[in-house]
Amino acid sequence: MFTTGVLYKANLDAKEDIVVNQGGTSSGKTYSILQVLFTFAVSQPNLVITVAGQDIPNLKAGALRDAITIWSSSEELKQLVKEYNKSDRIFTFQSGSIIEFKSYDDAQDAKNGKRDYLFINEANGVRYDVFNELYMRTKVKTYIDYNPNEAFWVHEKLLGQPNVKLLISDYRHNPFIDKKLVEKIENLKEVDLELWKVYARGMTGKIEGLVFRNYTRCSEIPKDAALVGYGLDFGFTNDPSACVGVWRYNGELYIKEFVYERQLTNPMLADKLKEQGITSVIADSSEPKSIQELFNCGINASGVKKGADSVRAGLNLLKGYKMNITNDSINLLRELASYKWKQKNGEMLNEVIGMNDHAIDALRYVALTYLQGGFGQYSFS
Repeated sequence: MFTTGVLYKANLDAKEDIVVNQGGTSSGKTYSILQVLFTFAVSQPNLVITVAGQDIPNLKAGALRDAITIWSSSEELKQLVKEYNKSDRIFTFQSGSIIEFKSYDDAQDAKNGKRDYLFINEANGVRYDVFNELYMRTKVKTYIDYNPNEAFWVHEKLLGQPNVKLLISDYRHNPFIDKKLVEKIENLKEVDLELWKVYARGMTGKIEGLVFRNYTRCSEIPKDAALVGYGLDFGFTNDPSACVGVWRYNGELYIKEFVYERQLTNPMLADKLKEQGITSVIADSSEPKSIQELFNCGINASGVKKGADSVRAGLNLLKGYKMNITNDSINLLRELASYKWKQKNGEMLNEVIGMNDHAIDALRYVALTYLQGGFGQYSFS
């Protein structure tokens, strides 16, 4: 039905009530758990399986996207799925089983509904009281996954209990990972041992030396906010193309993520931007060919001018504001939560770690160009 890795079998064969998947980046833990849930759904009748996450945008960008990939990549599975309801985010199977993707506002909200299997995706974004209400209403088994940036309620309340199994994974357990991504992950050992432990080996850590602490989440952009500009960072195979918009209101910045996706050619990227009403962007000037191609596709693309220390300058500009990030800017929020200064012998260096910073780079381009102290821009015309 589909090709699996070692994590699939480990989760499928687990006998405990709760199976905790603590893993580094790209370990394949979410994908493997979803494959297990699909296996249950096609082989057992009338199951209710709930995949719960921090919020719907987070699920759409992660677990739900993986589930759709699993489903659409298997002709056999397509025959076994009776229907996928996109608006309700529910897979209905020929067996009568369903897999639903949901988020819960609070513990009271989580009291609604019962299920056979539960999957808490990226559990460090879900409150313990919400988890507990869901778990108490789950008949058979609960799966949990997360990146171990730091200890949280899973470590404090679950690990070490007799009904809990812990699976620690990293990219080496993922047979489908790209070699270039492996190199990038392993290179973390040279710049930050703590990050390497978390992302390369799935070990619990505590990320210190974060660049940004001046941001909070918000529900939407204020109606009277003034547009500052849109920033764009190019990517393709291993790195995503990322576009963010920046507004100013009452002396604060409001920021929203619009594009964060791999495998986009420049014409495809132009279409994505146009679909969201974006016709002008400030982009990475190190890719003049891409900028020209966007310009040819009807996007007023300009390259940011970089000074001798443009990274530091852009970060300082952004740190001078309170930043409000919309809740649906999932990837930007993830980047901000782990974007940190390099360390050597326990000392912070005047240099950032250049990994998982694509949306942040797009944000810097806006700061350098349009906020006070920017270096200006050049354009194709």
